[in-house]
Formats: sequence, C-alpha cells, structure tokens
Amino acid sequence: MSPPEIRPTFPRPLVKRWCMMAIGLATLAAWSPASAATPARPPIASVSHLAVYAADLAKSEVFYVRELGATRLPDPENPKGVRYYFNPQQFVEVLPLPAGANSIDRLDHAAFSTPDAEAMRTYLASKGVAVPSRVKTGSDGSRWFDVSDPEGITIQFLQPPPHAPSIPPNSLSNHLIHFGFIVHDRAREDTFYLKILGFRPYWAGGMKDDKPTWISLQVPDGRDWMEYMIVGTPQGRGIPADMKQETLGVLNHFALGIPNAEAAYTLIWNKGALQEQDQLPKIGRDAKWQLNLFDPDGTRAELMEFHAIGKPCCTPFSAADPIR
Repeated sequence: MSPPEIRPTFPRPLVKRWCMMAIGLATLAAWSPASAATPARPPIASVSHLAVYAADLAKSEVFYVRELGATRLPDPENPKGVRYYFNPQQFVEVLPLPAGANSIDRLDHAAFSTPDAEAMRTYLASKGVAVPSRVKTGSDGSRWFDVSDPEGITIQFLQPPPHAPSIPPNSLSNHLIHFGFIVHDRAREDTFYLKILGFRPYWAGGMKDDKPTWISLQVPDGRDWMEYMIVGTPQGRGIPADMKQETLGVLNHFALGIPNAEAAYTLIWNKGALQEQDQLPKIGRDAKWQLNLFDPDGTRAELMEFHAIGKPCCTPFSAADPIR
C-alpha cells in the first residue's frame, strides 16, 4: 500500500507575492537595455557640403561665383562665413581663416544630409560614437551636429531647413557629387563609414594599379560619394609634416558633376575666367573626363563627368553612377 501523497501547502499571501515577483522580473527583462532595439539610422541620401577656410573672402567669391557659377548666400550656421550654392541643398561653405593661423589646412568639416539630425545623433550615440548633448539650429531652421571620425576629421550631419533657398539654375553644374580628404588608415575609417553608417564601396584606384589610395564610398541611400585620399602610414594622424599646402589642397577637395567636360571648359573659357588656372580637361584613372580648378587657397574643385568613357584602372565600379 502506497503511503498517502503529501502536498506542500503555502500561505496564500506568499504564493501571491511570488507570482507578482515573477511578473516583475519578466517585465524588467523585457525592458532591459540589453534587449532594447537599436535605434534605426535615418537616411543619408547625399553629400551636403564641404566647409573650407579662405585667407581672402573677396578672392574666393570671384572663384566660386564667376568660375563655378555658384549662388552666394549668407551662412545660417556661421554669420562670419558665406555659402556658395549649386542647388538648394548643396554648397561650399567658405569661412574666414582664423587670425594668426599657421596651419596649411583649409578644411573645416565635411557634411552629409539627413532628414532628421536628432535621430542621427541618437543612432550614433547607440553605436558608441561621441556625440554632442544636443543638435544646433541655424537661422534658417536647419539643424545639425558635428562628430569626429576615427582619424579626427570633423563630420557634420545637416538636416535641411523647412524652406529651401531659391537657387537659380547653374549652367556649369547643379550637383556636388563627392568630396574627399586625407586618410591614413583605411581599416580604421571603415569602422565608422562602412560598419556604423552603412556606406557602400563604389570604386578604388590610385596612381599604381596594385596600390589603391583613392577609396570611393557611396552614401547608403543615394549615389553621391566620399573619398579616402590615403597618405602616409596607417599609424599616422593629421597632415604629414612634409606636405605642402598645394598638395593638401589637391587631396582635400570637392567635385561637381558635369555632363560634358569640353562644354564645361568652353563655358569657363568664354567667361575669361581661366587666367589663374593651368589645367586642361583630361581622362582620370577612373576613366571619367575631368577638369581640375583651384580656389585661391588651393582647395581643388574637380569638375567630373557622371559616367566613365571606358574601363577604369585598378577595380571596376561596384555601384551605379550619380545622376544629373
């Protein structure tokens, strides 16, 4: 004969307390940071602008307005600067060279467009990127914030203003298709641009077929791109001590998309605006026709056709070209 089954009994309040504790632990687990969803990255559909310093703002204005056909407007971000627009959302920002500056560097920052600056700030913070405590607001209602990339380059994310400025058509170019700046370590920069921001490879090349030093990465939600202009060794940072200002200006550059290099050169020539320039149109290593012009401080403005006319050196293009 089996012994009678003995069932443990617990006071009702204790059973209730245990049940509520279990529910509380389950709720806490559901809302714990480890299980919280990572904020979504807002779109990055285009480059916005390059900001550069100028020793003489009047001379810079002649270059950007007369030679490049840009529209000059006040700078909503910095009242000491000016903007030269190529379309309502893309421009070059020119800032006065700080008094007593002894650096050859003319690059202040490079910027990408995003529809939601605050969401981008939150996203980058979730990825461990050091971000400011809040976004800034310009006099036109635009919003932005700055971060430093792994090599210390200031990168800005700009949310366009609610009402874009009225910009007349530019007969030379209405599309800023890319910018580039010096980089020492491709892998170090990739942790930010490829892994966190989601940029995509576009093309890689250089003066030697087996040594790519120009690395083009398209924005994740568009066809504009940025370029690593690789110099020095991976251990380096900043501007190499032996680099000259004219060399730095070639590397820290921006590019305007043009449908036809001959037509662009003819247009500028007929303005009588090529006296200070000594470059002719040529086919680059990427098999695209281009024309290099230089502002008074040596920053290169690369006028580049949208499409290659043949096979590029080094690597094939791995994404679609920008469109006009």
